[in-house]
Formats: sequence, structure tokens, C-alpha cells
Amino acid sequence: MKHTPELIVMLTHNDVTVPDAAAVFARCQHTHARYWGFKEEGLPFAEMQALFAQMKACGKTTCLEVIAYTEPECLHGADACGCDILMGTVYSDAVHAYCRAHGLRYMPFVGQISGRPSILHGTPTGMICEAEGYLAKGVDGIDLLGYRYTGDAAALNRAFIAAVHAPICLAGSVNSFARLDEIKAAGAAYFTIGSAFFAHAFGGDIADQIN
Repeated sequence: MKHTPELIVMLTHNDVTVPDAAAVFARCQHTHARYWGFKEEGLPFAEMQALFAQMKACGKTTCLEVIAYTEPECLHGADACGCDILMGTVYSDAVHAYCRAHGLRYMPFVGQISGRPSILHGTPTGMICEAEGYLAKGVDGIDLLGYRYTGDAAALNRAFIAAVHAPICLAGSVNSFARLDEIKAAGAAYFTIGSAFFAHAFGGDIADQIN
């Protein structure tokens, strides 16, 4: 289902929130990016809450992406409340219920995921079927680790977005202008960039890269 892609700036490097995330946001809050987030690891709970509050005070939509593979770990990550959208986690009914109870939009992972930084395994057909099952349960979209896929990433992204009628976020390893072109052509609703900004894949200053 094609959309005009929207950038989610992730204040993360190698799937961990950078220690100076609040300072980076303060320097870049006036950029064009409307969506901001980070991971559940790297900052103390109180600092995560304060950063989400700071982002919301600037009118941003906030995202937490949880890289965890068991239900207790996913629930613990989700408990870092204060965000608008919970991304990631291996889907569970308990996490979904938590999101509903706390007014969070929920966009879980699909496929077989391992490691940190995460790697995606599986087949496009299997991931599409998995996504359709979650959407039938009422999730708000899907977090697809497309460029972390062990197969043909661009083909997976195109097929998945064409088949799944919901907002899709392409998350992870968006690190080149060529991939930005692919994302635009595929029509993802969102895409995340984190490590690539800190590695200066799109230029020098992070604010300039965002814009």
C-alpha cells in the first residue's frame, strides 16, 4: 500500500540509543523532521521519559523501537511509556494489550529476527502472511527490517509494501541515497535513519543531513 515516505529520526547507533541523544535533539529540533525516536537500550528510564516529553513539547511525534525477542523483554521495553508509537518487538497479545491500554500505536516486527544490530530472515510470502494476521488483530502498521534482510532486500520491500494494506516502516540500514530512492519508489509510509546520520552517510552536520 503506497504512501509518501516520512522520515523517523532515530537517535541511535548500532541499535542502541546514543548517550547524548537529548543534546542531539536540542541541536536538531528545528529541522523538517516531524517524527523522532530511539531504542529501549542506552538511556536510563527517567532520561527516556524526559526526552520524549522534550520532543512532544516541540510538537514531534515520538517513537520507541524495541529490539527484543521474548515477551517479558518486549513488555519491559514497552513500559518505557511516553511515546506515541511503539515499534518493533516480536508480536505478542500482551504487548498489543499494553499499547491499547496506554494509547500507543503498535507496529511490530515480522519475520525471524536475531542479534543486535538485528538481522531479518524468512520469506516474503511468510512475512506478508504474518503481517496480515497481526493486522487482523488490530495493530496499526508493521515495522519491516527490510535492509537487514538476508535475501534480496529491495525485492522484499517492494513486494511487502504492495501486498500489505497498512502503514509500513522500513527500519534499519537506510544508509545511501540509492536506498532513499528505492524507499520512495516502493512507497513506504515511514523509514528510519539512525546510525547513518552519526556515520555522516548523507553529509556532515546531522541537522543538514536530516533536511
